[in-house]
Amino acid sequence: MICIIQNRATPEQMRQMLEALGIYIKLAVDVERRILAGGGELHTDCELVLLDDGSEQVNVWGADWYPLRQTVGYESLINIRPSANNRLMSSRKTLSCEKTSTKLCSLFWATFNGNKLGHPQSALSSG
Repeated sequence: MICIIQNRATPEQMRQMLEALGIYIKLAVDVERRILAGGGELHTDCELVLLDDGSEQVNVWGADWYPLRQTVGYESLINIRPSANNRLMSSRKTLSCEKTSTKLCSLFWATFNGNKLGHPQSALSSG
């Protein structure tokens, strides 16, 4: 299930977003609105949810959340944008700016770090 996350993800949202791939979550991040959509099998699935919610494509970048490592991956096919002078799959330059990266990580860290879910694997085994 794809969820739009504007504040910290709840344990239930994490369970839903992990359903598709189990060990990590595909994301689309709107760097202007500072929200994200997570879940689904492809970054483009998340991107479409944000576009339907009012985001502009130029502001939406793909990433992955790895709950076991508590890290963000920055590679996605939706990030290849010659018109934005980005010919790579990486969005690190765009998403790693301090404001966006801090917001992105804060939406997830507390959910697994000492929260009700505990270990990320428990997100799939419970509920």
